[in-house]
Amino acid sequence: MGDAHEFLNFLLNELVDILEKEAQASKSDPETSSPSDKLANGPKNGLANGPQKDPLVTWVHRNFQGILTNETRCLRCETVTARDETFFDLSLDIEQNSSITSCLKNFSSTETLNAEDKFFCDKCCSLQEAQKRMKIKKPPHILVIHLKRFKYIEQLGRYKKLSYRVVFPLELKLSNTMEDADSEYSLFAVVVHVGSGPNHGHYVSLVKSHNHWLFFDDENVEMIDESVVQTFFGSAQEYSSNTDHGYILFYESLGTGNKS
Repeated sequence: MGDAHEFLNFLLNELVDILEKEAQASKSDPETSSPSDKLANGPKNGLANGPQKDPLVTWVHRNFQGILTNETRCLRCETVTARDETFFDLSLDIEQNSSITSCLKNFSSTETLNAEDKFFCDKCCSLQEAQKRMKIKKPPHILVIHLKRFKYIEQLGRYKKLSYRVVFPLELKLSNTMEDADSEYSLFAVVVHVGSGPNHGHYVSLVKSHNHWLFFDDENVEMIDESVVQTFFGSAQEYSSNTDHGYILFYESLGTGNKS
């Protein structure tokens, strides 16, 4: 079965490739290159400095891309090493009877590196115990959250679907970011995995459009009440007849800087 999360990554990367090729083509052909073309796909300076300096910022990057910072602090000399990386979506480990907020807290929690996991500190020039944490440095306009519902179980020797109940609120606040203001988000789409296992099943989706929630199941589309979203949180008990669980969540930023 094709995985919806893998497909999403493939789709976004493919769109970036297409947009970059189009920009390169229009750049090499002065006839088709107009100022409006350049603005449509990226910032004004995106093409002016040449592709070797600045990669093109497409609408995919502007909407979906955020920045994570990976901080490692040496416990001997206290030096902090920070490494930034971009992301289009966040993959979160899940626990039974939890929420997106607690999953995000776990994602950003401090982890101690010791024993065989020691960190090579450049300042000490040796392996040292260290503390590591991942923080959201720059939240994206559209925050895509992938719940890791398919877990490899060593004893079984295969993947198992976790039907855990994970509450995803309609309004989400990201408070653990490097930016001063809290970032507020509103849920606008959910990809749901229907099925009891990882190797078979079906995907449906819920999408909010013009203040109404729509339910998409292949060619069938129906309007649903907002409260129906809660039925896709997952199962509080391990064995349940409900196999429809939220898998990928799409949140849209309500705009930053509104500290009211």
